[in-house]
Amino acid sequence: MKKKKSLLRVFVGYYRPYVGAFIFDMTCALLMSVCSLVYPEIARGIINVHAPLGDWRAILFWGGIMLAIFALKALLNYCVSYWGHLVGMKMQGDMRAELFAHLEKLPFSYYDETKVGSIMSRIVNDLFEVAELAHHGPENLFISLITIIGALIMILTIDPWLSLIVFAVLPIMFAIVIGMRKQMLDVFSQSREKTSLINAGVESSLSGIRVSKSYTAEEHEIAKFGEANEQFKKARTRNYLVMSKFHTAMGACTDVLYLVTLVAGGLFFGFGLIDAGDFTGYILYISMLINPIRTFVTLFEQVEEGLSGFKRFREIMDIVPEDFSEGKVELGVAKGNILFDHVSFSYDKGDEGGDNQPIERLVIKDMCLDIKKGQTVALVGPSGGGKTTLCNLIPRFYEIDSGNIYIDGKNIRDIGLTDLRRNIGIVQQDVFLYGGTVKENIAYGKQGASDEEIINAAKLANIHEFVLSLPNGYDTYVGERGVKLSGGQKQRVSIARAFLKNPPILILDEATSALDNATEMLIQESLEKLSEGRTTIVVAHRLSTIKQADEIIVITSEGAVERGTHEQLLAANGVYSKLYKYQFKNL
Repeated sequence: MKKKKSLLRVFVGYYRPYVGAFIFDMTCALLMSVCSLVYPEIARGIINVHAPLGDWRAILFWGGIMLAIFALKALLNYCVSYWGHLVGMKMQGDMRAELFAHLEKLPFSYYDETKVGSIMSRIVNDLFEVAELAHHGPENLFISLITIIGALIMILTIDPWLSLIVFAVLPIMFAIVIGMRKQMLDVFSQSREKTSLINAGVESSLSGIRVSKSYTAEEHEIAKFGEANEQFKKARTRNYLVMSKFHTAMGACTDVLYLVTLVAGGLFFGFGLIDAGDFTGYILYISMLINPIRTFVTLFEQVEEGLSGFKRFREIMDIVPEDFSEGKVELGVAKGNILFDHVSFSYDKGDEGGDNQPIERLVIKDMCLDIKKGQTVALVGPSGGGKTTLCNLIPRFYEIDSGNIYIDGKNIRDIGLTDLRRNIGIVQQDVFLYGGTVKENIAYGKQGASDEEIINAAKLANIHEFVLSLPNGYDTYVGERGVKLSGGQKQRVSIARAFLKNPPILILDEATSALDNATEMLIQESLEKLSEGRTTIVVAHRLSTIKQADEIIVITSEGAVERGTHEQLLAANGVYSKLYKYQFKNL
């Protein structure tokens, strides 16, 4: 079994493409620390040697040296700030690209259980904190360590006994850091979870703004957001409480260290154990020591925030994606024979059962279907019978529990996903259009399609004339989710998309049920034209639209209970007959 890498090792791996810039950044940080350590030593020499002798030339010379050091330090600071941020930004970009590519390959089941707003929070908020850690973490840690070690060495050279005071206080500070680490990590994680809830709530509410307005439910949505916002405020309150304790404890330690240093140094100077220059240098080095300790406090908070964000990032990256590798067999261009051989499928509903056992909801049980190439087969029956789920199993949006599905005699488990899905076109009731132009949305059916191919697909879908009437024709922006188009217009764009793909297998999932009768008739003509010469599976509640199907299969929670032509099923006087008579009882 392959050993799983630690979170830190995985994080460090993202520096690899930018190791040159990172080394340059760390080198500049090292030189900055050295520059800072030189300053007290020069001050010590001026006070002890040159000032008592009245050697003004030497004082001016060392003053010039210090000015040059400060200029160099300013340049180094610029390089650290620029290159450090650049490395952090590029690492963040790499992680975001990797996360998005991974999200594109996750199965439907992940999106069934995860809110889009929560995913957005991880892509934007969490990775921003990770980038800040990637930039500030190593350089602040490096500068602080060099400064602390250098300052301690210089203090030892001034007086070993005075350095013992510093060594006595530092362990107490480190003990506080270690003691509060887990508590801080917990509150940061909780805070991020509540941020995800808010983002998910905002995404859901704003996506459904037309529904909330039509039902005058604005106050209800405000109340829902208020609850999530209160949870976030409570989480942040706990966050600030823990951080306040941490900062207070660390601040008290640094103040005590400075006080003890001043008193002890003053006593040593008073008793003649050190001279004025040593006393000045000692105070300067202690001040220099305190600054990186304070940086450590800020860094510790940043590390905990960054690592909690990186942990949430890796939680998604560790989810097993769909396997898009080549299959054992090649399907090529399918003929369209589809066989369900004793197929069973259930949804995993998550940890909702006793003893944290997942509850499974059986949707399809021991299903057997044989659909011949070129046939139009309609699936009808009550809601919840598994019609849409059955259609989703063919392109392997979900993996079946048992049994087998074959296309042209080839098990779909042995066919690569890209090869399989290239042969299947889907037109759904809930049409999703991207926030681009009409042309871009139709072209989704075939990446890189020519304008001629796009226009031809639009003509076949009976939408070409409408598109030409738009202000910018095919380059007209359709709005987010296609809000600038009517339901029928969006549906015809999706049909044009399917025409452009030209798949041998077509799935029409309630493609006209949300439309008015007049629009449905127009769309139905397009769908009939689209179905010609293809194996077509139609999921429909309006039975008038599927009377001409080659075969109608009635699916209930018991499986496929009836099958035959429209006339045969009416004559059987079973489930289909009752559904049909109920729909047309007032005609």
